[in-house]
Amino acid sequence: MVQDMKSEKVWDIFVRTFHWTLVGSMIGLYLSGDDFESVHIILGYFVICLVLLRIIWGFIGTKHARFHDFLYRPRKIYHYLKSLINGNPTPYIGHNPAGGLMVIVMLLSLLVTAFTGLKALGSEGKRPLTNAGISIFRFAYADEDEHDDDDQKHETGHHQKKQKEEFWEEIHESMTRFMIFLIIIHLGGVIVSSWIHKENLILAMINGRKKTL
Repeated sequence: MVQDMKSEKVWDIFVRTFHWTLVGSMIGLYLSGDDFESVHIILGYFVICLVLLRIIWGFIGTKHARFHDFLYRPRKIYHYLKSLINGNPTPYIGHNPAGGLMVIVMLLSLLVTAFTGLKALGSEGKRPLTNAGISIFRFAYADEDEHDDDDQKHETGHHQKKQKEEFWEEIHESMTRFMIFLIIIHLGGVIVSSWIHKENLILAMINGRKKTL
C-alpha cells in the first residue's frame, strides 16, 4: 500500500515510541510467562510506567495525542462502525471513533491486568504488593520463614491464602486472554481501516504521517 504524498504529521515521537515499545513489551510478557518470572515482573512494572506516561500525555501532549481529540459519544462510535461495515466510513486525521475507543479500553485493560498480576504476587507474600494494598516502590521480599511458621500454626489461614492466590492468578490469566483478544481486534481494525481508507496505518505509526483529508 502506497502512502499518499499529500500527508501531514499526526503522531508525535512520544506516541510512536510508546506504541512500539508497548508492542515489544507485550511480546516479552507473553513469552516470559511463568518460565522467566523475574523478566515477566520487570516488564510488568515497565508496562505500568508506560501506560501511566501515556495517560499523562493524553492530557498534556500534542493535539491528536490528547484524549479529547478521540473520545467520542457512543452514538458517534456506532455510526462510524456502521459506516465502516457499509464500506464508506468518514475519514479522520487522528484516531477514528472506533480506534479512540480501543485506545481507552486497552489502556484500562492493561492497568487491570497489571494490578491483578501484582495482587497475585502479593497473595504469595513474596512481592511488592502486600495483602494490605499496593506498594509499588517497596521491593523488599516478605520473610519466608515467618510465613512458614504462620502456615504451620494456622492451617486454615494457609488454605485461605492459597484460595486468594488462586483467585488472583485466575483473574490475571483471564485478563491476559482478554488483552490478546483486544490485540487481535486491534490488528483487524488496522488492516480493515487501512484497506478502506487506502492508507498505511502501520507506516503512519512509524513515520508519524497520515494522509491529508
